[in-house]
Amino acid sequence: MTTVRIPEDWPATEEQARAVQDALRARVILDEPGPPPRTGRVTGVDVAYDDERDVVAAAAVVLDASSLDVVAEATAVGRVSFPYVPGLLAFREIPTVLAALEALPSPPGLVVCDGYGLAHPRRFGLASHLGVLTGLPTIGVAKNPFTFTYDDLDSPRGSTAPLFAGSEEVGRALRTRDGVKPVFVSVGHRVTLDDACAHTLALTPAYRLPETTRRADALCRRALRETHPA
Repeated sequence: MTTVRIPEDWPATEEQARAVQDALRARVILDEPGPPPRTGRVTGVDVAYDDERDVVAAAAVVLDASSLDVVAEATAVGRVSFPYVPGLLAFREIPTVLAALEALPSPPGLVVCDGYGLAHPRRFGLASHLGVLTGLPTIGVAKNPFTFTYDDLDSPRGSTAPLFAGSEEVGRALRTRDGVKPVFVSVGHRVTLDDACAHTLALTPAYRLPETTRRADALCRRALRETHPA
């Protein structure tokens, strides 16, 4: 497990964080298809917080994209690096998530974030932020639509509906289980929206959430318990 220090030049105010978002957003790549689904490796990242101690634990779990078997995993723990501000949540997590990714013994391939990419008020959620900083293809698969709207979906697995910010499509609602509430997929970096949805379906053979997210969620929670027991 890696212990993380907050970078000295990390934004300390909302104004500074928004300026970083503005600068990095221009570097998001939207016209690359990314790796084909079910090929190579795919990595889930997630975080868990201990609010009383101001601590965050991050996990990165690498799966074989075809079999969904675990290939490698790593964790990192550090201090929360930014206050809670809607739209700026990535600044609370990025240093620790980066440390977990850097501690992996094998290349991560596509990275799947439990959160948002372009489906973000400033079009630069965690998946986009992480993708630009690492150069890796990234997608966001979120549990709820945040502030965005979508029409009703058909019931079968694989049904989709555009996720709208006004008239702009920022992602898709995607049904991963018949008749079960959808997940909300958005592009992070170097992946198209069609492929992001295809990856998400490939990663959800049995449950609503991707196996990447399920594995990373369990691992970061365990890391938090082991490092800072209640």
